[in-house]
Amino acid sequence: MVNKIFYNSSLPRAGSTLIQNILAQNPEIYSTPTSGIFEMFYQVRNVYTNSPEFKAQDEKLMKAGYKNLLKEGIYGFYNAITDRPYVIDKCRGWSMEYNFIDFYEPGPKIICMIRDLRAIFSSMEKKYRKNPEKELGVANWTDLTGTTTDKRVIHWSNTVPIAPALDRLYQVLLEGTHENILFIRFEDLCENPKLELKRIYEYLELPEYKHDFNHIEQFTHEDDSVYGVFGDHVIKNKLEVVQDDFFDILGESACKLITDNYQWFYETFEYKI
Repeated sequence: MVNKIFYNSSLPRAGSTLIQNILAQNPEIYSTPTSGIFEMFYQVRNVYTNSPEFKAQDEKLMKAGYKNLLKEGIYGFYNAITDRPYVIDKCRGWSMEYNFIDFYEPGPKIICMIRDLRAIFSSMEKKYRKNPEKELGVANWTDLTGTTTDKRVIHWSNTVPIAPALDRLYQVLLEGTHENILFIRFEDLCENPKLELKRIYEYLELPEYKHDFNHIEQFTHEDDSVYGVFGDHVIKNKLEVVQDDFFDILGESACKLITDNYQWFYETFEYKI
């Protein structure tokens, strides 16, 4: 029986799959791969809001039924999947919907993995370079977009998965709901995993569990062909410090583009430029 559902709403290329699989070592926690519950709820909300059948009935009654449908729906979904008492549902959209979750289950707990944006863009660029045999829809030599590293940084700044994730994060900070979210820096997780896991368990109000950072089993599985080369979800089985190579990969010009465009990020999360 699932007792509580938590949420993982992290930046792309920032270790969300990694933390899911570390937490899945705990036999009390069921960690999901990329979840479709958010998209399902988005459609439910749209129907509830716009359907004439709901509009024609008593508003108070419909709201009560809608609220219960959401809560019982997500718990029912996971009760059919796992007998572990705690679930961490992973989807990048949850952070922006803190108040929506709070509507059907007050006081939600959301974990958000973040990472130096230069490393995130660098990871995208490395994936791009490693797949020269594929048409990735990035470089267009007719209109000369995405044809250089600097231009690809601009491209990813305005397209999925990076652009919507950063828009959500910016809005969360603007609205102040970030105060209810636990942010974990990928770099800190790699350097001091015990401390960061302690922070997670304290935030989730769960008993601590002794994790093995040298033997991390891949608990979550996804068909990465669905997401393309930029969305792989395979982790290394040992947690190690990742050396930053974004200056080597992106160059100083592209790195400056990133730090200039996202100054709010670097100031908020105290990344050194």
